Amino acid sequence: MARDRYHKLVKNALIAEGWTVTDDPLYIPTFKRTVQVDLGAERLIGAEKANLKIAVEIKSFIGLSEIHEFYKALGQFNYYQLAIEETQPERILFLAVPLDIYDTLFEEPLTQKVIERFGLKIIVYHVQEEKIEKWIS
Repeated sequence: MARDRYHKLVKNALIAEGWTVTDDPLYIPTFKRTVQVDLGAERLIGAEKANLKIAVEIKSFIGLSEIHEFYKALGQFNYYQLAIEETQPERILFLAVPLDIYDTLFEEPLTQKVIERFGLKIIVYHVQEEKIEKWIS
């Protein structure tokens, strides 16, 4: 699959925050096929000496319709979430989205209800500053 436009940006921003990228891409074997999530990463959690593991699906929302891109991202997120629950339940799935999209589409009341209903965990990244702006879970 083709990489998202901001794949490298998000990968580098995660590394800058202390994450170790373990998989690029992260392959998740399921019953009959393998799904491919953009990144797998982990980070040592302080005194606990345990690793926090995440999977990150990166989206740029550069298509003709932001809402159509959201529909596709939501379906993909839900499919990947089920695959991860089956095979790597210790891993937390995040959807990475640009700040400008988060501040518009993702702040709309109906989108907020969808996020809550489907339990989306979100990483908001700043394109110009090439950094993670916020984590929402």
